[in-house]
Amino acid sequence: MKRGKMFGAALAAVLGLYIGFEMGVNPVDAQTPVEVADTANWRAVDPENLLIFDTSKGRIYIELAPEFAPGHVARIREVVRAGWYANTPFHRVIADFMAQGGDAAIVHPAAASLAPIAGEFTLRRDASMELDLVGPRETARFGWYKGFPVSTQSEFLMDMSPDRKVETFIRHCKGVASMARTSDPDSATDQFFIMRSDKTHLDAQYTAWGRVLLGQDVVDRLSVGEPPRVPDRLISASVASDLPTARRPQAWVKRTDGPHYALIREEADRRAASDVCALGPVPAHVVDPVTR
Repeated sequence: MKRGKMFGAALAAVLGLYIGFEMGVNPVDAQTPVEVADTANWRAVDPENLLIFDTSKGRIYIELAPEFAPGHVARIREVVRAGWYANTPFHRVIADFMAQGGDAAIVHPAAASLAPIAGEFTLRRDASMELDLVGPRETARFGWYKGFPVSTQSEFLMDMSPDRKVETFIRHCKGVASMARTSDPDSATDQFFIMRSDKTHLDAQYTAWGRVLLGQDVVDRLSVGEPPRVPDRLISASVASDLPTARRPQAWVKRTDGPHYALIREEADRRAASDVCALGPVPAHVVDPVTR
């Protein structure tokens, strides 16, 4: 077994032993928000940043990351709200890599008018944007931002930078949603892909704009092929804030700056972890009145 997998298994054990869900259930399977009332350990997701993808294999919930990719997040919301993702195929799905879809012009000719977006591969952040880092803060190179796995230049470099900022980017860990493009770095329009495994060679080369909170099993079941013989489809897509209250899902993400996750950071420090992807996805909890 590879070291990363061993470390991930160890951390999963830490999560199971110490996060201590009083009801004895996994947070993504629970159908009650009781435990997320613990706001020291859970963060509510803004419904404007919560996507619901209904696919031919099931429902996927994705949190958007506007701090890292404002232009791409705006485009995703635009295409969703126009209804242009409806009935589009997952036309390129590669085992142990990713699932690509969202070619809206195939089904909705008006989407062909979408202008390309400039790449948003990295973010220059200052000290006001705090990450939950693994290791000594001044020299740490990875951690989380609101549950998104990130890498960063060490913060001591802020003192040496003219703008007092350092480069930071979302890692392409399993479950991260990113934007497809051609060889032109500024050519993304509407096609996206969702990671089915960790492929960090894509980091800072493609624009990561979100991550799966619940439904990674759906992503992993999408039919494989380039294109698949019978492609799965994105039947419909919605922004949670656009739905009537009675039909609106609510989502929470485990706070990586909370007391529960302090144990994960301590274990990562003790084992000298070198990759945030090896720490596994940050837990999420979704309550959906439609699927209860």
